[in-house]
Amino acid sequence: MEIDLPGRFRADAHKGDYRMALYEHTVMTRQDISAQQAEALNDTIKDLIVQGGGSVAKIEYWGLRNLTYRVKKNRKAHYSLLAVDAPPAAMAEVERQLSINEDVLRWLTVRVEELDLELSPLLARRERERERERERTPRDDAAIDADAE
Repeated sequence: MEIDLPGRFRADAHKGDYRMALYEHTVMTRQDISAQQAEALNDTIKDLIVQGGGSVAKIEYWGLRNLTYRVKKNRKAHYSLLAVDAPPAAMAEVERQLSINEDVLRWLTVRVEELDLELSPLLARRERERERERERTPRDDAAIDADAE
């Protein structure tokens, strides 16, 4: 009698059929650090993942954003989103390092079925707003100013 076991418990799982897990990892850092320090932390996370045998498909820095409620006495935080393809041990090491780091307020790692490599809705909205500003001509600005008077 043969029992069908899921994933890693199957007898043939060791035959190169193994695929690393896909994660979306979000990090909130203290408002006191600069944007460059927040991006340096992203690079540190990326290095940890690469050392663990994984890869980072996307890093998005969302900037300094208001928090709905205070987190460790902070009203704002730097947000970053990473799309990661890594073994679970590498992500465990990243989370261990983040728990030690005093600049990190919170983090969330979610396992996903596939990575979304498009811009997040937050950055897509910003990009649309920038394109609208570029499309506006100086004549449009003069018309708006004339209407205001």
